[in-house]
Amino acid sequence: MNEQSGSEPPLRSWLERLSHALTGEPRDRSQLIELLRNANQRKLLDFDALGMIEGVLQVAEMQVRDIMIPRAQMDVVRRDATLMDILPTLIESAHSRFPVIGEDRDEVVGILLAKDLLRYLAPDCDEPFMMQEVLRPPVFVPESKRLNVLLREFRNSRNHMAIVVDEYSGVAGLVTIEDVLEQIVGEIDDEHDIVDYLSQIMPHANGRYTVKALTPMDEFNAYFQTSYNEDEFDTIGGFVVNRFGHVPKRGEELEIDQFRVHILRADNRRVHLLEIRHRENPA
Repeated sequence: MNEQSGSEPPLRSWLERLSHALTGEPRDRSQLIELLRNANQRKLLDFDALGMIEGVLQVAEMQVRDIMIPRAQMDVVRRDATLMDILPTLIESAHSRFPVIGEDRDEVVGILLAKDLLRYLAPDCDEPFMMQEVLRPPVFVPESKRLNVLLREFRNSRNHMAIVVDEYSGVAGLVTIEDVLEQIVGEIDDEHDIVDYLSQIMPHANGRYTVKALTPMDEFNAYFQTSYNEDEFDTIGGFVVNRFGHVPKRGEELEIDQFRVHILRADNRRVHLLEIRHRENPA
């Protein structure tokens, strides 16, 4: 009996492997992804669909801290700000939602929706602006929350923004529903991301440039009078990722020769948009 009992697990294991080989069913996530990629190679699944399916699988493993906008980069409005104080921030950032803070960024008292200010800008409006009347209650989430859980909560509550807090209840950043969806479908451009969609490189004030990661290396070289290897790298995005040594996250910076490169948009698979400035004193 003992000998028969001891031989059952190896036999069962062998039968399981044989069954898997015959059916081709994946046993874990890595085998599932491999199966999907094989389907893509056989033209049963296009690249866009494959990317979204992989994005869905990755979202289930990612946490809010992986994609949040860091506290220092949050565009905020102060609780005691007047309407005229707020308008330049709204116009420059072109966001639709803003955290409203009290004494500092750790005191988020509400969320301001840009559309709620429209009535105060109407020519016939004589109603005085009062911040407390337009504030929406803030939603707080921990850095460790899984993105798939957050997305479900966004859908159920119809909320589009959450304030991220660390283990000490301090504000660590913010996250939006767009940030989560971009992990699945890739970058979501809106009318404010890049004004001219035909332009790969856009100059701004103070020596700042917005550069699409897909800008061909020869165009980048011609624009900035550089001579980076066009045979080794097809795009500036590929070149930047190579210099980082990994796929950088939004907010990461790196000095490359005479440039300071700041990542404006990226997901866990690729870089989408860069900010490039000339360094004042390159080595």
